[in-house]
Amino acid sequence: MTRHERRKLKGIARCMAAVTFPVVLAAVMHGAAGVKSDEQALVIKSQGTHEARLNETEEEKISRIKIEDELLDSNVILSEGYGIADESDNRGDLLKLPDPLAMKADDAGAKPYPVQWQPDGELIRTTYGRYSGNSFFDIEGGGQVNNKTDIPNEELMKESGYLPNFTVEDTDEPLVLIYHTHTTESFEPFVRDKYDSSFNYRTTDCTKNMVMVGDAIQAELEAQGIGVVHATDIHDYPSYNGSYDRSRATIMPILEKYPSIKVVLDIHRDAISGEGYAYQPFVEVDGREASQIMIISGCDDGTLGMPNYMENFHFACCLQSKLESDHEGLTRPILFDYRHYNQDLTNGSLLIEIGSHGNTLQQSQFSGQLLGRSLGELLNSMKRR
Repeated sequence: MTRHERRKLKGIARCMAAVTFPVVLAAVMHGAAGVKSDEQALVIKSQGTHEARLNETEEEKISRIKIEDELLDSNVILSEGYGIADESDNRGDLLKLPDPLAMKADDAGAKPYPVQWQPDGELIRTTYGRYSGNSFFDIEGGGQVNNKTDIPNEELMKESGYLPNFTVEDTDEPLVLIYHTHTTESFEPFVRDKYDSSFNYRTTDCTKNMVMVGDAIQAELEAQGIGVVHATDIHDYPSYNGSYDRSRATIMPILEKYPSIKVVLDIHRDAISGEGYAYQPFVEVDGREASQIMIISGCDDGTLGMPNYMENFHFACCLQSKLESDHEGLTRPILFDYRHYNQDLTNGSLLIEIGSHGNTLQQSQFSGQLLGRSLGELLNSMKRR
């Protein structure tokens, strides 16, 4: 039996536990149990997409590889996060959604998506693998945690084995709330070698920003009978400062109106770049490219007003394991750090980074669908029978 097969069997066992045992009992059972790129991050330049790359000279090839090696060997921090059922043949296909590049908004707003580009920065395609280092540890069901806190890894490893601290009823009421604190965050139009450094990768066109990704998550959840509220309000334009206060003001009335909501997801994209270059973290799933995903679970140092932060962490680990069990390599390690991000409002609140600004619209829409399907399966497995 391969390591991946063992990991998938462990994922199945976790789901069976969620279905068979009351969550209250499971919560008290102790289970067994910055981001810096290392040499295991696989840099893959665009292959087969650009004919010019196929015709590059040997000298050009050596120069390009040297530049990529220098970038990976440097001590540049690539990202600090700013900016459990088995997969089987009867899961069904993902929904066929419109190509986001072809979609037209009724009103693109004050900051439309560009129609002309001036590509001048190096765009590096990469797939982040398993991380090493003192801050990282493996989750038994799959995936990793990047522990940026003073809590020992050993203690967090134990906590990572707990099931989510909420129950799921079979109801017509919504179970999931999706919103976007940084709504205007956007992506590359398509796979290419260069990016346009004059574009700040933000747009009020909701067919090209985080609303598009939230729509993809919502579509897959609803296809599985999971009720969703998707708040599409723009919170970061025209002013970026105060975005979290504005998004909090949006979601609090929704939570009051629908006490049935258990999961609250703030969907963002990351920004992994340096001077003159940007990264496109992707993984291939079923022959298609998907943006790699990073979950952020906030920790309280006693000043952030989140006494139940560990309950969010339990859910983050459960979701991470489910995603990795379904599609190995789709996720980057959970970022567990001293951050608030409105995660005091429920015990199923997470911030999720779908790719980076170097990823494409299609890659990120696809990742939204994969996240939605896996989350839907997880929640359905947790419903009381």
